Amino acid sequence: MKKVKGFLLLWLFLMAAWLLGTGTFRMDELITGLVLSFGVTVAFAPFSSLYRGIIITPKSIILIPVYLAVFLWEMIKSNIDVARRVISPSLPINPGIVQIKTKLKTPLAKLILANSITLTPGTLTMDVEKDSLFIHWIDVKTETIQETTEKVSGKFERILKEIIQ
Repeated sequence: MKKVKGFLLLWLFLMAAWLLGTGTFRMDELITGLVLSFGVTVAFAPFSSLYRGIIITPKSIILIPVYLAVFLWEMIKSNIDVARRVISPSLPINPGIVQIKTKLKTPLAKLILANSITLTPGTLTMDVEKDSLFIHWIDVKTETIQETTEKVSGKFERILKEIIQ
């Protein structure tokens, strides 16, 4: 059953990517997207258990747009911060590599967390080892792993643990 769920989720994800990429709902484009995404799913689903950790519940369906909104807001705030640092070179920076601990268990959840951190300007996920992520941070503001974890990934992780297990 988990393999079927993983297969269907991968197919839906690829179809959604197709729709976003083409930006059209014309029948010929939809059929092409369905066929191509199905073919890619058939070819690659046996090699990936990544999508099997997604839990589809009414709560998770609501939390996905919430996660995207939180991510977008954090990205906007980080973009403004980095832009201010570029425009005003006199603003202090304190770059460094920090370690954060995650309570997320599945590879997919860690992948989404690492990518969310990397896509937020001013931070870059360098490595993931078990429950630790190593992040290059443009302005290190904390000294303990707990504080750093909360500052860098807390908002993302709270929502992700409800969506993916």
